[in-house]
Amino acid sequence: MNNSVLILDFGSQVTQLIARRVRELQVYCEIFPHDVNLENIKAFDPAGIILSGGPSSVENTVHPRVDSGVWELGIPILGICYGMQLINVQFGGEVGLSEHREYGKTAIRVKKAKGIFSCFDAEEEVAVWMSHGDSLDSIAPEFETLASSENAPIVAIQHKTLPIAGVQFHPEVHHTPRGKEIFHRFVRDVCNVSPSWTMGNFIAEQCKIIREQAHTGKIICGLSGGVDSSVVAALVHRAVPEKLVCILVDHGLMRKNEAFEVQKVFEKHFGVSLVVVDAKERFFSTLKGITDPQEKRTIIRQLFVDVFHAEAKKIENVAYFAQGTLYPDVIESQHVRGPSATIKNHHNVGISDILNLELIEPLRELFKDEVRKLGAELDLPEGMLNRHPFPGPGLAVRILGDVTEERADLLREADAIFMQELESSGYYDQVWQAFCVFLPVRSVGVMGDGRTYEHVIALRAVESVDAMTADWAPLPHSLLGHIANRIINEVNGVNRVVYDISSKPPATIEWE
Repeated sequence: MNNSVLILDFGSQVTQLIARRVRELQVYCEIFPHDVNLENIKAFDPAGIILSGGPSSVENTVHPRVDSGVWELGIPILGICYGMQLINVQFGGEVGLSEHREYGKTAIRVKKAKGIFSCFDAEEEVAVWMSHGDSLDSIAPEFETLASSENAPIVAIQHKTLPIAGVQFHPEVHHTPRGKEIFHRFVRDVCNVSPSWTMGNFIAEQCKIIREQAHTGKIICGLSGGVDSSVVAALVHRAVPEKLVCILVDHGLMRKNEAFEVQKVFEKHFGVSLVVVDAKERFFSTLKGITDPQEKRTIIRQLFVDVFHAEAKKIENVAYFAQGTLYPDVIESQHVRGPSATIKNHHNVGISDILNLELIEPLRELFKDEVRKLGAELDLPEGMLNRHPFPGPGLAVRILGDVTEERADLLREADAIFMQELESSGYYDQVWQAFCVFLPVRSVGVMGDGRTYEHVIALRAVESVDAMTADWAPLPHSLLGHIANRIINEVNGVNRVVYDISSKPPATIEWE
């Protein structure tokens, strides 16, 4: 049996958090759609299966199910929220609409400290996060109740003889403080899986795979200064240093000194073959007069592909393109929840097809936090790995309105000051993301004895766990005042700085 866990997704918005909790235990797991064929499950050969929550109701005549053969595999199963209700109905219990729906923080009382609840004491009160409108009316025969709440007499169940259990709450979210302990009991004790999912093992395995895949020809990789592309380049270089050629397209929309820093790390430290393309003039001339955010993204994507393609054709014997696809991208492509709306266009999608190259995606099994851990194992600088997220189109979507080189330079300087002050004050690592936005308005000001009519910069800093929701960060007024003072004094053309106190939702983190 495989030393891994399989998660069957019923459409919960936090299914990825289940996978992250399992991987925090150094156990590999993957997410499959709930209706995946039984043969695919058998081929994965999991040591245990977790059924996620979801928006559906088992009370509906038509509701999501798993392949009936899953129940006959004889391996441990843990159901969460909808997953627990499905287990209960499958084994003869009943589920109905709750008289008292539960959403948010709830206290449950442990009835039996056994199985997945052996980390608790009997009669202990535990804080959990609920999100359900249905609840168990009657427990299935051969099951027993492990816990209850004030509004629901059955919030955790366990089969008396089989390794099957369920919880009505969400142990995967950080609002359930002891949820990790429940996963630990299920994964380590019930499934009997040992901790073998480490970045050291991952590097060795991926280097072997890359060497086997890239048996002929060179590999090209697009470097941007971001975490994903940097880690991909470092990993491929570790595997086949003689075959890798990196291309950095400097479109003039990068952070301050970013191209120089990338060169310093990869050329001087790692000895990677790196080609830097100065394409600033071409990007700014093409973006002239373009103010629509989606049109900016489309233009930048196409230009990036064109420039990258032209440079790649100059390199002889290229057969592969290395790309930083992450596991969340893979999950979203499985249409677990049906087609999703296009939110933004990514500039690196489809390059391998355009170049007619075989794709190498060594990070496609990893989440973002795992990519950072991998980068540290590969000796990438901490400053590069822990940088805040940066949009693919760069500063173009942080310049509201027309994108010009003058505005990009102004925004770059203001943003650098913001980052310097956050780092020196210790707040950089306390916020999820922070950046400056150039506003397409001018404001009246007074400098010295004269009247000014200059630009406005907005500061944005947010706190978040996974970027699905975010709150504005309450930075100290004294720090904000100091940052604003520095930007106004040191960045020519700015006479006013404002702070964005919008949360997501209803706002987004980025302005465009």
